[in-house]
Amino acid sequence: MSSPLFTLGLPLALGLVMFGLGLSLTTRDFGRVVRFPKAALVSLTCQIVVLPLICLGLVKAFGLSGVLAVGLMLLVASPGGSSANLFSYLAGGNVALNVTLTAVNSVLSVFTLPVVVGLSITYFLGDDASIGLQFGKVLQVFAIVLVPVAIGMAVRGRFPDWAQGMGKTVKIGSTAVLALVILAAVVSQFGVLRDNITTLGPAALLLSVLSLGVGYVVPRLCGVTRGDSTASAMEIGIHNATLAIAVAVSVLGDEALALPAAVYGVLMYLPASVAAYLLARAGRRESSRVAEVG
Repeated sequence: MSSPLFTLGLPLALGLVMFGLGLSLTTRDFGRVVRFPKAALVSLTCQIVVLPLICLGLVKAFGLSGVLAVGLMLLVASPGGSSANLFSYLAGGNVALNVTLTAVNSVLSVFTLPVVVGLSITYFLGDDASIGLQFGKVLQVFAIVLVPVAIGMAVRGRFPDWAQGMGKTVKIGSTAVLALVILAAVVSQFGVLRDNITTLGPAALLLSVLSLGVGYVVPRLCGVTRGDSTASAMEIGIHNATLAIAVAVSVLGDEALALPAAVYGVLMYLPASVAAYLLARAGRRESSRVAEVG
């Protein structure tokens, strides 16, 4: 990319986001999955298997094709976003489970994301594809996802007090840089966005709603507690648009691929906020009934 905002700003934004995630994690967070085996297994299955199938159905239903179809599949293959923990807290979810799912998801995405994106490129672009996800690019995904997280965890282990205080500052800085990158992507691909917003917007919004719904309903049907299901809903329902944009622009080298994630990154706050409100209210009602029975 010729623009310094993309070549420097985007890797910086993603690096800060993943570094900030690392500052909030410890090795105990990975071990905690043993405490929530059913919730973790159901949530990860939804994330890795169910959501890509739902997204494929949305791509077909809304008539998306080419790079926009691949871009939406790239988004759904990305792990939960850093905002999931906050929304889970507001909704009364098990935040500890959220942290665990984010940690495990970030590791798994290094392997699952290239598979989903590679298959999507082959299916939607075929022989006309000018982009691809070769082994070298898979290594780039590994680097941009795990290396900053590992550094953040190492810093927290060495300087826990500093890490705790810097978490909010890192998040604010990365959000500001990311906002500029999204704006630049929209401006540079405004024509493509304008021609497809009537399909891309509803598809991204519906993906958010369905992701939140699947993340809550499926665990509940499997006997997972309300708090754990709420955590699952937020982890699955809030995709890491930052990572999707970074892979689209920095790894795959196509700004148009980033448009679905950019649109989703703006729209998803509405359904996530509504879901957090409804789940929090349902939790309060459940607590009141339990108190009355007791």
